[in-house]
Amino acid sequence: MDQQASKTAVILLAYGGPESLEDIPDYLLDIRGGRETPQKLIDEISERYELIGSRSPLLDITRRAAAKLERRVELPVYVGMRHWSPYIADVVAEMAADGVERLIAICMAPHYSMLSIGKYREKLDEAIQAAAADTGRQLEVIFIESWHTQPTYLQALADNVRQTLLRWPEEHRDQVKIIFTAHSLPTYILERGDPYDAQLRETAQLLAERLELPAERWQFTYQSAAQTGVPWLGPQIEDLVADMAAEGERDLLIAPIGFIADHVEVLYDIDIGVAEIASEHEARIERPPMLNDSDQLVQALGELVQASLASVPDEA
Repeated sequence: MDQQASKTAVILLAYGGPESLEDIPDYLLDIRGGRETPQKLIDEISERYELIGSRSPLLDITRRAAAKLERRVELPVYVGMRHWSPYIADVVAEMAADGVERLIAICMAPHYSMLSIGKYREKLDEAIQAAAADTGRQLEVIFIESWHTQPTYLQALADNVRQTLLRWPEEHRDQVKIIFTAHSLPTYILERGDPYDAQLRETAQLLAERLELPAERWQFTYQSAAQTGVPWLGPQIEDLVADMAAEGERDLLIAPIGFIADHVEVLYDIDIGVAEIASEHEARIERPPMLNDSDQLVQALGELVQASLASVPDEA
């Protein structure tokens, strides 16, 4: 490893999640920027986490992916969370103390929005400025804003969809409708030129092409919209599943593409919430496994790291 590479590290940025039911009030307080959380909402979120095992698996998954990526790229790989421990600020301070001079930041969400990836960037920039004030050294940052067309990521999603289709008898597979999903955001982002919706639809289109799906076999939709009093991107998956079932569609494969790891929006919103709606309408749904810390995802992350290193000019 050359001298400059030895001063480079990777940080994987993820949303964060409570590690116990007792953590949920403080977790929601962080998400809400310190605003008090109504008890009704705390109870609702607590019930959802209780149904999926009382904690978020996101940190464990991200740490496993980081360990595999570290072996692959032969660089230190850290994990920082936006809304829970280990917080991005603490991890960046640790990196600076470890002598890191350049960091490659990858959000564990492939699609850019000012309300998602943009917020990670803000947290990271704040942490870097704080570290610089403490150490007198400014960390160099390579921030990967989106990777929604990364070929290995797309191939991993396509492979999982193909494997999931095998759960149906061969004679029924060409009747299965495939629904690609992503977390909804407020519609006002579109008025501000946010690329989120366009990037998601591009990913969905590229996947449909890899899977050789005719237009009538697939659809893109949103999920997990919050009740904030403003319009959110749609249609929502609950409405879509109910409408499709009412039209006679009984075989649905729901494939998250904006999420890459198991967490409450998948384990509860789809596996429990949407599954109940499908059952009420006598429809069958199946979901591919999430990429989590799979070899294909780690390969995709490694390729992002290598491309980032290749873009750095050689130093004398």
